[in-house]
Amino acid sequence: MTKQVILTGLRANNDLTLGNYFGGMLPIIDMARSRADEFQVNMFIPDLHSFTTPIDHSQLYEQIMHNARMFAAAGLPLDNDNIHLYRQSYVPAHSEMTWILDCFTGFGQMKRMTQFKDRASKEISDISTLRHDMTSKAGTFNVLRTLVGASDLSDSDKLALNNNLKLMFDDLNSVLENKVLDTTSATVGMFNYPVLMAADILLYGATYVPVGDDQTQHLEFTRDIAERVNSLFGELFVVPKPVKDQHAFFNKDQGLRIMDLVDPTKKMSKSDDSGKGVIFLGDEPAAAAKKIMSATTDDEANIRYDRQKQPGITNLLELLALLTGRDQAHVNAEWEGKERYGEFKQVVAGEVEQFLSDFQAKLAAIDMQAVESKLEASEAAMRQQAGETLYRVQQALGLRPKAD
Repeated sequence: MTKQVILTGLRANNDLTLGNYFGGMLPIIDMARSRADEFQVNMFIPDLHSFTTPIDHSQLYEQIMHNARMFAAAGLPLDNDNIHLYRQSYVPAHSEMTWILDCFTGFGQMKRMTQFKDRASKEISDISTLRHDMTSKAGTFNVLRTLVGASDLSDSDKLALNNNLKLMFDDLNSVLENKVLDTTSATVGMFNYPVLMAADILLYGATYVPVGDDQTQHLEFTRDIAERVNSLFGELFVVPKPVKDQHAFFNKDQGLRIMDLVDPTKKMSKSDDSGKGVIFLGDEPAAAAKKIMSATTDDEANIRYDRQKQPGITNLLELLALLTGRDQAHVNAEWEGKERYGEFKQVVAGEVEQFLSDFQAKLAAIDMQAVESKLEASEAAMRQQAGETLYRVQQALGLRPKAD
């Protein structure tokens, strides 16, 4: 490897949002274009990560290809040999390296991962409530059995009644147990995906990995597992730079957050069930404009950039700056102090409608054959590169013969 590697990815499931575009895709593409002369830039579609949570698998492949096409529509140069665009699952070494790293990862370390804990905490609370219900019901049935035993009924009647009580309790217990199982959606894959993420990084000797705040713990785990294996078997892995160095290297703001239009205190998310507060890149432009017109604001009748007191208005001001490519301070100065929210929303809605119309036209014009050719060429190169790393690790672990 003659160049240091920058590696980044964007999950393929579901349509992408404006937040994904401006907060994830555009910064990735800008970084790739500006750094490709001095670095090898690996931009991969983490399709194996896509179903750590439930998805519609019948749509996954089309979503993967759609996202690849969107990278091209957003300006990714497909003709640059230093930029690689590839699908994770098309490089089998990712899966095999994950198993190897699994065997050097402690269960307790994975259990402490914040994302898994946050996702599972509500389910654990729900399960605890259900199990408490079962315990309470068991106590009630035991009392009933005691009363039956102390009654003047004949032995045969007592036996029949106790049998009926047992059947009723077993049926209720089965219902509650099924509720427990239904409540528990956390999979081993979701629990384990930081190890797959580590494999994604270590296979290519990536030095720099631009990640958001929610992924910094996983990057530190990658550093930890790389150092652990290196201490046991020699310098097999390049250890990525610490998070602090990553932020210093990627001097652009990695913390851009476009907020939900209905609830501007939370981030716009493509997993939102209603979709009312989310603008997807595939939305019909006029329908997206209506979402802007229905966006939550406030009753102050005074446009100000104030994330704490006026989060809805602030979110729209930030959207307007991004859509028009203007400095945030200039946009704020143009609108602050004005009282007509409707007029302001009309301007933002118009920019959203125009942006989606233009982007969707670019997307429709993308040469899919060129995208597929880029994927295939990158995947061939990545299979060779990742395979070399995997083979060195296999040799060190005794799975392959060592060189003479």
